[in-house]
Amino acid sequence: MNMTLFHNDEQLFELMQAQLYAAVISDSLDDLGYRNQAMRENIRPLVIGSEILVGRAKTILSVDVYHIQENPYDMEIQSIDSIKPGEIVVAATNQSVRNGMWGELLSTASKMRGARGAIVDGLIRDTAKITELDFPVYCTGFKPVDSKGRGIVIDYDCPVEAGGVLVSPGDIVFADRDGIVVIPNAVLEEVIEKALAKVSGENNTRRELFEGKLLREVYDKYGVL
Repeated sequence: MNMTLFHNDEQLFELMQAQLYAAVISDSLDDLGYRNQAMRENIRPLVIGSEILVGRAKTILSVDVYHIQENPYDMEIQSIDSIKPGEIVVAATNQSVRNGMWGELLSTASKMRGARGAIVDGLIRDTAKITELDFPVYCTGFKPVDSKGRGIVIDYDCPVEAGGVLVSPGDIVFADRDGIVVIPNAVLEEVIEKALAKVSGENNTRRELFEGKLLREVYDKYGVL
């Protein structure tokens, strides 16, 4: 497959949503030696069973603070206002449990800028309003506190560590109910090719298993498990 056949990211995202899933992408990354691309298991979707989320990483870096800054929201506002269509916010908080950095208004602003969702390695609030907004958000938990005086955005569009994975701006982020995987741009074409091939093999394996064939027989034939 030649990735140049896709005229834009939207076509790529549609293919991935229709045919791929997190586990097969993770396996394909493993095959290429990228064995630490799945985020921690405690980053879960706000709405279980929501549709597959895929897009380009829009990275935001937040740290804990212990006093109220002069302009506590300045960099946060800049980061959200610079979102481009097709991006997924990836917010790193150094696993903060003090800072409820994400809420309804950031979700609303992000959605209106064209963001496809947000992945927060930290706590969020306003969960009922976010659910009503139908904006996909993954997080580690909920807390009703404001970020002011507890956390502050110090940079964006920079490499961040989120869920134990190093994420660079523009990397492809893929999330479903199994979890979140990050595809580095450098290996995007190879990962997609391998993942599509494995899906084909799994489909054949599944069909023959339903026909009553032994797992060993089918595995020896397709090499997929």
